[in-house]
Amino acid sequence: MHIGVPKEIKDNENRVGMTPTSVREVVAAGHSVSVETACGQGISKSDDDYRAAGATVVKTPDELFANCDMIVKVKEPQAVERAMLREGQILFTYLHLAPDPDQTKDLVDSGAVCIAYETVTDPDGGLPLLAPMSKVAGRMAVQAGAYALEKPHGGLGMLLGGVPGVDPAKVVVLGAGVVGTHATHIAVGMGADVWVLDRNPKVIEKHWEQFGRGTNSVFSTADSLEHHLLTADLVIGAVLIPGASAPKLITKDIVKRMKPGAVIVDVAIDQGGCSETSKATTHAEPTYIVDDVVHYCVANMPGGVPLTSTYALNNVTLPHIMALANKGWKQALTDNPHLKAGLNVCNGKVTYKEVAETLGYEYVNSDSLIG
Repeated sequence: MHIGVPKEIKDNENRVGMTPTSVREVVAAGHSVSVETACGQGISKSDDDYRAAGATVVKTPDELFANCDMIVKVKEPQAVERAMLREGQILFTYLHLAPDPDQTKDLVDSGAVCIAYETVTDPDGGLPLLAPMSKVAGRMAVQAGAYALEKPHGGLGMLLGGVPGVDPAKVVVLGAGVVGTHATHIAVGMGADVWVLDRNPKVIEKHWEQFGRGTNSVFSTADSLEHHLLTADLVIGAVLIPGASAPKLITKDIVKRMKPGAVIVDVAIDQGGCSETSKATTHAEPTYIVDDVVHYCVANMPGGVPLTSTYALNNVTLPHIMALANKGWKQALTDNPHLKAGLNVCNGKVTYKEVAETLGYEYVNSDSLIG
C-alpha cells in the first residue's frame, strides 16, 4: 500500500501523522510512504530523516492525495484537504465529526473511507488512540489554567498552589476519566485544592483508590455541580461521550454567577465543549472572556507539545496503520472489531451512530459496507 503523510495545516499544529521510526517499520513490511516536505519540522525531524527511514519526500499535498491509497494525519482534514480526498481512499486521523457538520458533509461527499482515531476501542471499553492525547491535554489543562489565572491574562491574579499562609486555588475537574485523572495529577502536584466530579460511582471509587485524601471526589448532580462551579477558581472540562457532542454542563447562567477572573479550560472543545459559552480557539489566540470568566478552548491542545504528543500517538496508531496496509481496510476491520468501531464515514454513508443522530444523517451499519 502507498501511504501519504501530509504536513498539518491547522493553526499551530506541529504534530505529524507518522514519525521516521514509524515510516521505517511500514517500509520494512513492504509498503511505500510519501511525506510532504517539512512535515516533521515540528518534531525536529528533517526531510533527510524521513528519506533515511525509506520515505519519498514530495513538495505538495496534492501529490500525496492524488497518488496515495491511505492518508495518515493527526487533526481533522481542513476544507482544502477534504476537497482532495477521493472515493475509496482511506483517511486515518482524528475527526471529531459530531460538532462539525461541514466536515461531515465533505467527507460523505468524498466517498472516502474515514476512520477516526477517537472512536477506535479496546477490549476493556477504552479509547486507546484518544487516551495518549487525553493524557497530554489533561496535564496541559492545568498549566494553561494556572497561566490564565494570572492577572495580566484576565484571571483572578492567583497562584494555583498558594503559599504558606495563603489558600491555594480551588480546581474543579468535571469528569474523572483519562483527561480528568491526568489533570488531577498535575493540579495535586502544584498544590491546588482539587475537587473532582463524576456521575459514575465506579469511576469515583477508582479515583478515590488512586488519590485518597489528596483530592475531594464528588458525585455529580445539578446541586453539587452548581455549588462547586460557583466556588471554583479554575474549572477543567474533561467530559466525553465517545463520538457524540459533549454535554453542556456549564450553563450561561452559571458562567454569569462564577467568580470574576475565574478560568474555564474546556478540554471537551473538540466535541463541541461542555460549556454553553465555549467556542474553539487556537494556540495563537487561546483565550477570551465572557462575563469576566476567562475561557481557554484550544481545540488542538496537544499540538502545543508536538514532540511528546506525536511519539505518544504513533505508539498506538502504528499497529493499526500496519494492519490497514497489510490487509486492506475491509479485512483489517473484519478481523478487528475495535478498529471497525473507528469507521465513521464510508462510501458516502455515516457509519457511526452518534454522529448520524447528532447531525441528522441516516445511520448505516458498517457491516453492510464491509461485507
